[in-house]
Amino acid sequence: MPKFLVHTSYTAEGLKILQKEGATGRMKRIAAMLEGAGGKLESYYFALGEDDAIIICDMPSLEAMCAVAISGSASGVLRTRTTALLTVKETDRALKKSAGVKVTR
Repeated sequence: MPKFLVHTSYTAEGLKILQKEGATGRMKRIAAMLEGAGGKLESYYFALGEDDAIIICDMPSLEAMCAVAISGSASGVLRTRTTALLTVKETDRALKKSAGVKVTR
């Protein structure tokens, strides 16, 4: 399954929910949302700085990840930035394919 890194920032409303549910409650909700789309939460960290939380997850497809990110952001409690992650093997395969790609100027 494709793996993703999700940078999450809570809105004021989202922080109020976090205070009410606690960190464990919030993580369980995120895990349930990912599982509902066929994915799996690998890790969930709270962070200081630009991001409030960092999520690493496996999802069945790019479309499934997109659906979760849209739903989460549409809720009004958080904003996300999602990065698709590649394994070393996937990157090696891409590098081999890149040798056959013609670049036009």
